Amino acid sequence: MPPLTLADVVDLLEGRYPPGTAEEWDAVGLVTGDPADAVEKVMLAVDPTLEVVSDALEWGADLLVTHHPLYLRGTSTVAATSPKGQVVQSLIRGGCALYTAHTNADAAADGVAHALADLLGLVGTRPIEPLPGTALDTLATFVPREHTQRLLDALAAAGAGRLGDYERAAFLSPGTGTFRPLPGARPAVGAVGVVEDVAEDRIEVVLPRARRTAVLDALRGAHPYEEPAFTLVAQAAQDAATGTGRIGLLPAPMTLRAFGERVAAALPATPQGIRIGGDLDAEVRTVAVCGGAGDSLLGQVRRLGADVYLTADLRHHPASEHLAGGRPYLVDATHWASEWPWLPRAAEVLRSDARARGVRLDLRVSSRVTDPWSLHLGQQHSSEPGSTQNEGARP
Repeated sequence: MPPLTLADVVDLLEGRYPPGTAEEWDAVGLVTGDPADAVEKVMLAVDPTLEVVSDALEWGADLLVTHHPLYLRGTSTVAATSPKGQVVQSLIRGGCALYTAHTNADAAADGVAHALADLLGLVGTRPIEPLPGTALDTLATFVPREHTQRLLDALAAAGAGRLGDYERAAFLSPGTGTFRPLPGARPAVGAVGVVEDVAEDRIEVVLPRARRTAVLDALRGAHPYEEPAFTLVAQAAQDAATGTGRIGLLPAPMTLRAFGERVAAALPATPQGIRIGGDLDAEVRTVAVCGGAGDSLLGQVRRLGADVYLTADLRHHPASEHLAGGRPYLVDATHWASEWPWLPRAAEVLRSDARARGVRLDLRVSSRVTDPWSLHLGQQHSSEPGSTQNEGARP
């Protein structure tokens, strides 16, 4: 088998992390690279820093997949006069493409939040803020029995009747249709002015609302009657199973201190380490997680009844004001560490999807810590302001 092209790999990535689920402000997708180029080696990383790019080029990667965008707010230049311009120039000179999956990877099944929840052993997880589910309609129509299968095939080809892993799903019920054609009609069955009874089937199918026009066109095109009768009903909106963050249960209750220790052991080490806010001896079981900066969800995780919330980049005032109101307690990791666990999962998924096409991809996950902090200096706690002592450096 020939190697996959960059376009092929992008197709695999977007099948798992649909760009349409990214936030409106986000910048996801292919940043550099020729879609026709062959891809055999892929590196995955959180940040597209110059150091990460150097690692990818040294390894000989054809594609670098990062979680964070290079240009989130756009740019008017890619000159090598800025760090980001140097990244672009290095990638182009080295023949390595760059692809970003950001908030679409946060929300996805097997995405950033899902990987973080699984790493901590949470069960029964669901999104903190679900994405809206696919808007659906129900179509009911009536057709002479000898035309049922032909019409059903046409509706399915237009996008109706898809339920999960099933297609052409429909409910059929027999009955009798009756009508009298008026002058000017051209009836497929019967004659003008004569009451006609026809053995018909009622067909009911579900369809995505986005396919409504196509399905109705297919109905009119494949139905033998010049005026087919039908009913179209909009279904009530439902949440999707994907979305921002995850909330679930620990297999058994534990203290907040023990949970913080579990987080510290599970996540990759960084100079900052893990910060905990709350009663260390309190029992917790319902856990909310959000990789990256998640203080915008503080109110929602409280409404959902979380005992503890793990996220990153918590700021002083939002955190202290939240804790003054009680649970959930807070566990604060670094931005990079909270999102890194997605990378091995994404690599395995991409490897599996390539294998399903009969092609082998060589994948590598970057372990370079790209948090901006390089050293944490421990201090001795004291109730007297200004009386702390430096205990030395702790990496």
